[in-house]
Amino acid sequence: MENNALTTETQYANIDSKQIAYRKIGNGTPIILANRFRGTLDTWDPLFLDLLAQTNTVITFDYSGIGYSEGELPLDLHLVSAEVIKIADYLNIGKFIVGGWSYGGLIAQYVTFLYPTRVLSTVIIGSNPMGKNETSLSPLFLEKALQPSYTPEDIITLFFEPKSEESAASGLASLQRIAQRYDESKVPIKVETLQRYFAPTEQLANDIDNFREAYKTLKTPVLVISGDNDISFAAENWFPLLQNAPTLQHIIMPNTGHAPHYQYPELTTSYIKIFINQNN
Repeated sequence: MENNALTTETQYANIDSKQIAYRKIGNGTPIILANRFRGTLDTWDPLFLDLLAQTNTVITFDYSGIGYSEGELPLDLHLVSAEVIKIADYLNIGKFIVGGWSYGGLIAQYVTFLYPTRVLSTVIIGSNPMGKNETSLSPLFLEKALQPSYTPEDIITLFFEPKSEESAASGLASLQRIAQRYDESKVPIKVETLQRYFAPTEQLANDIDNFREAYKTLKTPVLVISGDNDISFAAENWFPLLQNAPTLQHIIMPNTGHAPHYQYPELTTSYIKIFINQNN
């Protein structure tokens, strides 16, 4: 049987006396993907992963205390980003591409700045830079995202563009793909766990590591992909950085929201592959 996102087995890395769940598909330069708020191994769109795996080894994992992994989600993003490095070390990966979606996009940036000798390039999807951003989270996002479970309508609102029939249809198609390997019992619902995601809010807003300024001298190539109607991480929050971040490229996908890589899996992965080929 072909090893793809729907068939590959869940494996476990013993890290810091905890079992950390991960999956690995494909061949080529490794790309380690950090997940969104409440995301698990099961919530990645398998088509997106399989398309990436045509040219790269794709590694997904669950943070400590999330999904299939043991422990608790760290409250400090330094510690969460260290989990990416520990997984790479466990798999004997020296240098890799780091990618992240939403909350995972923040983690990918931390990994990039904290471990520059390990990161070949960085892919950020549906996320924002650290520091003060002009456009904040939409109240609608917070209303929908904190519910115990999501209806298909919630998914469309959170991750796509409800006003676009094409986007809504793409969202339902993505949902059907994800449903082929989805264990809802693994999705975090406890209030205490969800609060741990929001614990670093001040750490991010105050940018105590000065990462936003560090974009000016960053050598690592960075690709940012945003939706033009993202109600959680607005695309326009990247605009102030663009003229002062020489290695950063920004692509904005039309008529979509927080999951441009699910609405446009073929196009998004094509952009990512071109970016990787040019920079690695």
